Amino acid sequence: MENLPPKKKPGLPARLTPMQRQFAELLVFNEGHKFAYECAKEAGYEGDNASLRVIASRLQNPKYFPLVFKHIGELREETYKKYAISFGGHLAELAKIRDDAKKSRSFSAATNAEKARGAAGGLYIEQKIIRTGKIEDLSEEELNKRISTIVDDNNLLLDPKSKNKSPQDKKPKPILS
Repeated sequence: MENLPPKKKPGLPARLTPMQRQFAELLVFNEGHKFAYECAKEAGYEGDNASLRVIASRLQNPKYFPLVFKHIGELREETYKKYAISFGGHLAELAKIRDDAKKSRSFSAATNAEKARGAAGGLYIEQKIIRTGKIEDLSEEELNKRISTIVDDNNLLLDPKSKNKSPQDKKPKPILS
């Protein structure tokens, strides 16, 4: 007798009530915009805010309402699939935005969309260098070495006529005396 399957309750199979279904939809589709108790109130549940919080909490708890919990999970999964981001889809959407902006002669928006496409494609690399230490902490000799190294490394930028000269031809002068 102990190995018998549990008895099923007679009657109709368990289903979501219209209010439970409405609560689940409101909760998922307003995620981040409304609190759960607000969704419960909008779905038709009554009470003050404290009791609505309890109702909303229980509706999301699989121990109390497994069908509501399951429906919320299904709706979330469906929503995530709908709005999922893929690399190709992202680039195509940005291209569409760019083309629409060009047609409406919104060149700034078109430029921003194209720049976003390039960034997503890896064409732009944002580089940030964080340095520690202060220039005030360097001794005069270390400062002179550092400045001469910078001048030598950027000689072409500082003096475009010095293309023909090699960096070894010039002796660094101490900048601070």
